Amino acid sequence: MRTYKETVQSILEIPRFTEKNKPEHTRELLRRLGDPQKNFKVIHVAGSNGKGSVCAFLDSILRAAGKRVGLFTSPHLVCIEERFCVGGQPCGRDCFVQAAESVRQAVGSMVREGMPHPSFFEYVFAIGMLIFSGYQAEYVVLETGLGGRLDATNIVDHPLLTVITSISLEHTEILGDTVEEIAEEKAGILKPGVPVVYDASCPQAAKVVEGYAWRLKCRAYPVYSDKVKILLNTGKKIAFSYVSGYDGTVTKLEIPFAAPYQAQNAAVAFQAAGCIAQSEGITEKAMRQGFFGVSWAGRMQQVRPDIYFDGAHNADGIRRFLEAAGCIARGPSVLLFSMVKEKDYVRAAEELLQHGNWQEIIITSVPGSRGADRQELAELFGQLAVRMRQPVKITNIGEIEDAYAYALSVKEPGQILFCAGSLYLIGALEKIAGGME
Repeated sequence: MRTYKETVQSILEIPRFTEKNKPEHTRELLRRLGDPQKNFKVIHVAGSNGKGSVCAFLDSILRAAGKRVGLFTSPHLVCIEERFCVGGQPCGRDCFVQAAESVRQAVGSMVREGMPHPSFFEYVFAIGMLIFSGYQAEYVVLETGLGGRLDATNIVDHPLLTVITSISLEHTEILGDTVEEIAEEKAGILKPGVPVVYDASCPQAAKVVEGYAWRLKCRAYPVYSDKVKILLNTGKKIAFSYVSGYDGTVTKLEIPFAAPYQAQNAAVAFQAAGCIAQSEGITEKAMRQGFFGVSWAGRMQQVRPDIYFDGAHNADGIRRFLEAAGCIARGPSVLLFSMVKEKDYVRAAEELLQHGNWQEIIITSVPGSRGADRQELAELFGQLAVRMRQPVKITNIGEIEDAYAYALSVKEPGQILFCAGSLYLIGALEKIAGGME
């Protein structure tokens, strides 16, 4: 059997020689592994922004209710086992290596028979299903990768519940040029007769989800942003009210986050938990305990006094990041930023300069080949700052470690340093700054 290091290295090399396959290919891989995905009740979550946070809320609620839960999310920040959490913690290395070896052998037989090699995401999805089956999970909270309809995770035929979080323009080269087209892909996870909870903040996206739900006879539970009201934000926790259901019931809840957008994510999770509460034995006390005990690294995460990490990864995420930053900072801040090249970093830069309050913006590189060209990014910020007449200093530093050290050196006492733009950047910073607890 391969060592842990050898196993991780071989998996990380997969994107170099394979492409995404149809769901039928993933279905065949899971069949050869004994269909482990059929061993638990699945809550399937798709969306553009907030799906990881909603998954974290639901995982915490289910565990507070005494359930054995597996949580599958992506990407990981520091170690690959973060993608496969059991009982609230990343799975053990031995467990990961054993599951990966079983998948490797199954993939080997498929390739020898002339079938294509799984993509990276298909491969780790199969590993996760084996890990959760070995853990004897009762429930799995399952986050999609890209899209939904053609996602590897969509081979789950009979989920307990489906959830659609906030939808915005993302991966337009793959998912579509409009919010409606992207919503079509996300809504592809809906299954006949399975209830769906969805963020109804965007009317165009909500209409698409409602149409799918009607055709598939799914009971639909919209969560409207005007039903969520923040009552208190201390910078460390948020108290908010949510008007749920058709009877106008008002529930007051608390979450240990500073970002206002997390109140909407929490409302989606609360509605989702409420849909299955009676059948699955989940009390309101468990919901509140789950909210109180949740943690989600890299999402407006305070890693040190006055230092925050946030994996805002598209233009809509940047807008939410700016809203949160405005609640935290009392004056001009320092921003360390980078982004992957397939995202609309032009719109992100425009949002940051138009609506942010920055003393200095430090541009660095995302690890690996996916990062946007650092020089091009820095020039873009410089040109936009001049055009918008924003007196912000733009600094270009290649190595993330050097860029972070520089950011710390220019940050004045009491001033806030925000690090944002990509979860890949945040993952690298977690290793450097020791933000992971």
